[in-house]
Amino acid sequence: MNSLEQAEDLKAFERRLTEYIHCLQPATGRWRMLLIVVSVCTATGAWNWLIDPETQKVSFFTSLWNHPFFTISCITLIGLFFAGIHKRVVAPSMYPLLPILYSLNK
Repeated sequence: MNSLEQAEDLKAFERRLTEYIHCLQPATGRWRMLLIVVSVCTATGAWNWLIDPETQKVSFFTSLWNHPFFTISCITLIGLFFAGIHKRVVAPSMYPLLPILYSLNK
């Protein structure tokens, strides 16, 4: 493969990659927003859980039962990570690195 064919191949690859990234952007934005909302809810619930004086006096499960907002948001956050939200949020930002890696392998 001569250098002209390699350059054309790389340009075609970049165009396809750019199209793919643009298709992912709306969905990625929604997943990021969901992750931010659930993280803020979990942090707020954790703060309220920690500053409650009853938390120190009762058992762990009772304190979780007394703070359903924190419990539900924490379970939701853990569920989102098990469902792969970290891949849906981070992966689209990794795709622009592919042309660099592609050119290094040639």
